[in-house]
Amino acid sequence: MNNNIVPLTELISQFERLPGIGKKTAQRLAYSILNQPPERAQRFADALVNARQKIHFCKCCQGFTDKEICDICDNNLRDKSVICVVAEPKDIFTFEKTREFSGLYHVLHGLISPLDNVGPDQLKIKELMARLSDGTVKEIIMATNPTVEGEATASYISRLVKPMGIKVTRLAYGIPVGGDLEYADELTLGRSIVNRQVFKP
Repeated sequence: MNNNIVPLTELISQFERLPGIGKKTAQRLAYSILNQPPERAQRFADALVNARQKIHFCKCCQGFTDKEICDICDNNLRDKSVICVVAEPKDIFTFEKTREFSGLYHVLHGLISPLDNVGPDQLKIKELMARLSDGTVKEIIMATNPTVEGEATASYISRLVKPMGIKVTRLAYGIPVGGDLEYADELTLGRSIVNRQVFKP
């Protein structure tokens, strides 16, 4: 109960809007904030606003960065002939933890999902195709989740890319069908990218 304290009700409501946060968790987070010293709560608020204002999409890979070009895209030691295509910016962090991939990334910001009214035009597919046009890229790895939406997206992009003579591969499945990359352990994910297979839509 929040005794109809309007600012507390609003704080709980805002936490509830976050993915994976239910009412009870939102209440715990809100009360935790209120129990913090004012200066610590202010630092939390400042960090939130600062991140939202300064972090934007990388001009190249569409991942998150506070610069024009992210550190991965700007690193000359990365293999620029291979692009790993992922659904969300958080997937980059997941793959980087494996230390098995030395190429570049491209973030789609979603997956094709007719049931959710998400089509190809709502994703960063045009930006991907633009990156492939200069002939530098020789392979793209479709690293979308092994779900209906992930497979549909991989198939769609594969049909666009293959006529360009670019090799299209898919993660090898130590990852279970219907699984989520975020919850795969680093060893399984690392092996899946090392043992990737030619994609056959």
